[in-house]
Amino acid sequence: MFDSLSSALSNAYRSIVGNKVLTEANVEEGIRSVRQALLEADVHFKVAKEFVADVKERALGQEVLKSVDPGQQFVKVFHDELTELLGGEKVGLPVATDNRPLILMMAGLQGAGKTTTCAKLALWLRKTRKKNPLLVAADLQRPAAVDQLQTLGNQLGLAVHAEGTQGRPPEICRRGIELAQRNRHDVVILDTAGRLHVDEPLMVELAEVQQICQPHGVLLVCDSMLGQDAVNSAREFDSRLPITGVILTKTDGDARGGAALSVKKVTGKPILFVGTGEKPDEFEEFDPPRMAGRILDMGDVVSLVEKAEAVIDEKQAEREAKKLLKGKFDFEDFLRQMNMIRKLGPMKKVLGMLPGMGQALKGVDLDDNRFKRVEAMIQSMTVDERRRPDIIDVQRRRRIARGSGNQLQAVHDLVKQFKMMQKMMSKLGKGGLEGLAGAGMPDPASLAGGPGGGLPGGMPGLPGMPGGRGAGRGGGNQAFRDFMRKRKK
Repeated sequence: MFDSLSSALSNAYRSIVGNKVLTEANVEEGIRSVRQALLEADVHFKVAKEFVADVKERALGQEVLKSVDPGQQFVKVFHDELTELLGGEKVGLPVATDNRPLILMMAGLQGAGKTTTCAKLALWLRKTRKKNPLLVAADLQRPAAVDQLQTLGNQLGLAVHAEGTQGRPPEICRRGIELAQRNRHDVVILDTAGRLHVDEPLMVELAEVQQICQPHGVLLVCDSMLGQDAVNSAREFDSRLPITGVILTKTDGDARGGAALSVKKVTGKPILFVGTGEKPDEFEEFDPPRMAGRILDMGDVVSLVEKAEAVIDEKQAEREAKKLLKGKFDFEDFLRQMNMIRKLGPMKKVLGMLPGMGQALKGVDLDDNRFKRVEAMIQSMTVDERRRPDIIDVQRRRRIARGSGNQLQAVHDLVKQFKMMQKMMSKLGKGGLEGLAGAGMPDPASLAGGPGGGLPGGMPGLPGMPGGRGAGRGGGNQAFRDFMRKRKK
């Protein structure tokens, strides 16, 4: 998401970097590029016009700080205005103030991914809020919609109330809420039929569901890839229903991000969640400051740490880290490390949360299937070879290559990068982060199997980290250390 916009904004930022002061002339040059980037991202033209005017006024009105680079000042202004455009602060779900469960009614156009989003939201509530949700299958218009929700419920262990394809949705929803109260479900998610906003009978039915069930929140599901059509549909729905907030789906396929940048400004309704992929757990709260940071390639270390905490066992990670820092780990330890990294999700998405990595990874195809190929090579080793990597000579490497279905060169690269990682971690253990300088860290391209014969799980060169690509430029590593220090207090 936002790949095109991030790239264009980086170009706009570079047009100001190097200037000693912010003047109307150099700010105007940057603003011109920003305006073009926003329009190409399918941002509503009035939103783009107002946004660049606000950025220009604020940038020129800023008191110039001698200790701060003008380009950095411009990015700070841009980040603040972008955060406001995206909604300002994070807005959570409504709270049930009566004796009923929290009732959330889902609405949206056909094909927006509403049924899948119902299951994702229920899973998110169970994992992060420890809730016991009930899904109600009230979409009787789309063939197999009820079956789809039941299948998702079975796969994810979620309770589903379904009455087949007969009956009326308002009554099915009412009975679902009564069932939830009897069975002590604390959240009810109503999956209504997708519709076109011009479909009057279905819109009347949707209004009837809202009147009978009195949900605490009406969540509109929008396909982000529709761009301004998604914003227009949100405005139409809001004219007929008391919309609480918006859930944007398919953001992983939307390189422009026009809907996300326009929907709050045009409709006044906040974005609550975004769907970031097809998997059930690829769903997250929408946080305007963090999203603004991602767009400006500042990374999102906080989200990365939260994601790691959710999928990685802390005690196991601590044990593995101690072995890594001593440089005395073997291929069995490495395989466990690699599997921990795999739990975080696609490598490009994970690395993209680190400061400055968005542009560094542009055009680099990080092949996550390399994890499987590396795993096959390690599993083709004997127990002795995995525990004593130094004994893996050429003859053994040939056998490993044949057993794993890889070329001999791939095994050579694996052993080489493993030894490099041992050396790097040994220096890290002795001299801290500064000990990494000159340790020969592989760059992001190597993770994709490009020049350098990289290895998934090997640490890429990170901006701001000694020895990494762009060393000393981003300072992202210091920000990460500061964040972790505060988190431990």
